[in-house]
Amino acid sequence: MSELAANTPLERAEALLRLTRRLTELLDAETACFDAKKPQDAIPMQTEKLQLANIYRRETMLAAKDSSRLAGVGDALKNELRSATETFEAAVRRNGAAVEAMKVLTEGVVKAIADAAARQKREEAGYGPGAQQSGRIGSMALNQSA
Repeated sequence: MSELAANTPLERAEALLRLTRRLTELLDAETACFDAKKPQDAIPMQTEKLQLANIYRRETMLAAKDSSRLAGVGDALKNELRSATETFEAAVRRNGAAVEAMKVLTEGVVKAIADAAARQKREEAGYGPGAQQSGRIGSMALNQSA
């Protein structure tokens, strides 16, 4: 499904309002998971979020191109839709900030692991009193006169 199931502008506006509110709920729930440092808890809602986001994007694009899709809708419903859209856009901004924070945190963890692995590898390499072997056969010198 790529469009709202609606036959009239009123049905379409009401469906778009429900869609916008549901997307806002999903984004707020996902943001809460990220803020709690539990991104795995957001996985179950991803399919629904992506499907609804695609419908939302398509519907808003079609409404922008063709004003008759929402023609004749009363002022009260238009105001509700406008308010829901503003709330949704704020949720998108909060979600974007949470995603960025998770990205920075994840990159920091990955860098720390890579740095630790590099340090460990340097400590294992070489010769001398502090050198350690990791079970690999290192260089050997042969005395052919023996």
